[in-house]
Amino acid sequence: MQRLSTAVAKNVIHHGHILGHNRQKIQTLRPPFDVFINHRGAETKRNIAALLHNFLTLLDLRPFLDVRSMKPGDKLFDEIDAAIYGCKVGVVVFSPRYCESRFCLHELTLLMETKKRVIPIFCDVNPSQLHVMDDLKHSANNLERYRHALEEAKNTDGLSFYSSKGDWSKLVRDASERVIRNLLEAEEEKP
Repeated sequence: MQRLSTAVAKNVIHHGHILGHNRQKIQTLRPPFDVFINHRGAETKRNIAALLHNFLTLLDLRPFLDVRSMKPGDKLFDEIDAAIYGCKVGVVVFSPRYCESRFCLHELTLLMETKKRVIPIFCDVNPSQLHVMDDLKHSANNLERYRHALEEAKNTDGLSFYSSKGDWSKLVRDASERVIRNLLEAEEEKP
């Protein structure tokens, strides 16, 4: 794996300092997950979602990724909702068929409605290509909530990546750097 950029290293050292001296105190006070990774599994679980989860874990952060963070018998919505409520930052990996997933839209909406810091990654898709279709699978209320959350996320500064010509390691570094920066800012905003 390539060496961390200077900016990432400084942030990790700073973040490590925050966690290092007060690790026990922070571990009892902090939520079980620092970062929630929202993605459409069929398209991104084996690449960006897994790579980002692994890299953030190596940085001593606690990312939530459904297949890595849940165990047999866990209640799907209960565990996912609790992870979203408890996290400080959400990474939303948009992919071409993302909006077809009710689970993805539910998670995105919860992240946006709970005012989490969200880092969008547009993977093999332009923001303008993302739309929630009225396919009668969603109630009118949820359809409106999903559309509002999607528009809010599309209008949030994010990362764009095209797998046919992109560098996966650079994407993971860039996304991790943004996660760390947002975690530090969230920590500074605490009363």
